[in-house]
Parts: sequence; structure tokens; C-alpha cells
Amino acid sequence: MTFLHALRGLPGIDWQKVNVFHMDEYVGIDPAHPASFPLFLRQHILDAVKPGKFYPVPGQARDVEAACREYEALLKAHPADLCAMGIGENGHIAFNDPPYADFDDPVWVKVVKLDERSRRQQVGEGHFPNLAAVPTHAITLTIPVLLSAKRILCIVPEARKAEAVEKSLLGPITEDCPASILRQVGHAHLLLDAAAGGSCASAAGCRVGRAADVIQQFQNMNLSAGIFGISVCRVKPLDIQFHKPYNSVNLR
Repeated sequence: MTFLHALRGLPGIDWQKVNVFHMDEYVGIDPAHPASFPLFLRQHILDAVKPGKFYPVPGQARDVEAACREYEALLKAHPADLCAMGIGENGHIAFNDPPYADFDDPVWVKVVKLDERSRRQQVGEGHFPNLAAVPTHAITLTIPVLLSAKRILCIVPEARKAEAVEKSLLGPITEDCPASILRQVGHAHLLLDAAAGGSCASAAGCRVGRAADVIQQFQNMNLSAGIFGISVCRVKPLDIQFHKPYNSVNLR
């Protein structure tokens, strides 16, 4: 939550001009459930900054396929300036889990079956009491729409993400580790804490930066639309900055 709380206190952003989207929502979840992503965003940033528009992913729609097409139309009508995301323990971005992730997905929003490891992560983070309570399906933005934002900030904390980070940075670029695609995106920045960076930080040629650098990014943006992911909401203070375009590491 450090990231969102710092962001909402940042001066110089005219939030009334910003349209906020987010990445995913469980199908059929009660909107008042503490694991509901729109609820979390409202509690930790949106109610404070009062953006011009917030478009929650319609997880409670009776016709979810139609709702996906409607949400896709909204995204296309408001091209994103920024996508703030995280990486899951299984390497997912949004709910594009292996083995279902598709780098060339023909749609922007779809219903997906959740990988068991992804569901177990939700239990481990305290969102649900046990695996049986975690929904089996969700609506997610697909990988092409996440990458279509003008700038991507991928923020990943904690040692439990270190394996996924290592695969994303040093392994093959493959849908078995969806986050690895970020290495082919010149406008993506990956920011880690020391625990998430692990031994691959030095192997990838990265250096220590400042947590303030993350928030400073926003002062240089003219935001009109943004996509926010729940993984970003739980970030602890950051101290390593990675900028990894086109299969190499270049620090700004």
C-alpha cells in the first residue's frame, strides 16, 4: 500500500482529468468482499484522489462475455498513459496465468480459469481463508492491452516473488512466465525491493536506486488514463530500479 498512499499524496496531478481502469476481478465476487479489487482501490486511493472516472471490471455482470466486450470498448476509447502492475508468484501479469497466457491474444478482456498456484497466492496474502473460498474464474485484461499503455511500471516486492522475477529477467521469453514479455517492451520499468531482486539483481546488471524515483515518474507524466493492478497496492518501500528493454538492461 506504500505505493498507492504515496501516489495519492503527490502534488501536481489533476485527478479530475484522469480515467482509472484496473486489471482484473473475480467472477461473481460480492463487491463488498475485502478481496474485491475495485473495493481495495477505492479504499486506498480512489476515494482520496477522486479521479474523473473510475471504470471497475464488471465481475458481477450476468452476461460476462458481453461485459468483457463493453470494457474493451471503454479501454479503446481511453488509451492508457500508464499501466502500474505487479508480477504474481507464478509469473503472471494481471490474471494472465500460465498455461493460459497468450502474448498475441486477439481480445483485450476475457474470462479466464485461474491457475491453482495463483489461487494459493491469494490465500497466502490473506484475501481468502482457504483455497476452496478462492473463485476459480476471473475477468482479466489480456497481455496486449497491458503492453499498449504508453508507460509501464511493474513493481514487485517480497522474497516470495524472487523466483518469478528471476525467470522474468533471466529465463526464456515464454508464456510459461508471462512477465518475461516485459523484456521486449522498451517503455517498461521493473522496480523491486532487495528481497524480490535476490541474486538475479547483480546477475542482470542492476543497481540500487531510490524509492522516491518511483513516485517521481508520475510528476513527469501528463496522465489522462491509467490501469492499476492490485499487486502494486501492497508494495513495501523500494530500493532497486530495473529498466530492461529489448533483452538488455539499461539504467536511466
